[in-house]
Amino acid sequence: MDFLTQSAYFGAALSLAAYGAGTLLHRRFRHTLVNPLLISVILCIAVLALTGVSYETYDAGAKYLSWFLTPATVCLAVPLYEKLALLRENRAAVLLGILSGVLTTLLCVLAMALLFRLPHRDYVTLLPKSVTTAIGMGISEELGGHVTLTAAIIIITGLIGNIFAPLVCRLCRIDEPIARGVAIGSSAHGIGTARAMEMGSVVGAMSGLSIAVSGLLTVVLAPLFARLL
Repeated sequence: MDFLTQSAYFGAALSLAAYGAGTLLHRRFRHTLVNPLLISVILCIAVLALTGVSYETYDAGAKYLSWFLTPATVCLAVPLYEKLALLRENRAAVLLGILSGVLTTLLCVLAMALLFRLPHRDYVTLLPKSVTTAIGMGISEELGGHVTLTAAIIIITGLIGNIFAPLVCRLCRIDEPIARGVAIGSSAHGIGTARAMEMGSVVGAMSGLSIAVSGLLTVVLAPLFARLL
């Protein structure tokens, strides 16, 4: 226990080991619910609960993995650059698709808040649920929401998108790669984009673009929606 609590890299090692185990299970069973990200989250929670290691201790080591988020996000520009000609040909449809995705998210949150009579603070906590964590937490803080809860909701939204995106695309008969990418990126941000990259280069490129554009649109539109309740 002393080794676990005092190790500077315990959190990073646990995260990598849990994700590796999730990847092996996914390759073994090939089932939608056996998702590497979901498995890694469950395993990390289980280890911390069983060992009694605090989240703060875990985060002290796991934070080093966060340093790779920026270069990983920048790398999403590579497939987009490779598909730049395709983007130019369909720029109007892509931008309108992203806008409709952002509006759908905000309207659904508003409808649920009215249906369940949520207080204003809980409502604005949910508004940025479909944008990347850095942008969503900033929006939540600016609007007076629960910032830590917003972060958890964003991660859960991404996990759901990562797991069910292929199934939803099949059920809704969304076969066009551009439409798939826009739908996933504007609703499930970076975690969903990880699955989009597996679905094809065009899907991944459009999903990566949607992360940035939907984040900017949410920054503009979320304060307007916050005034509606």
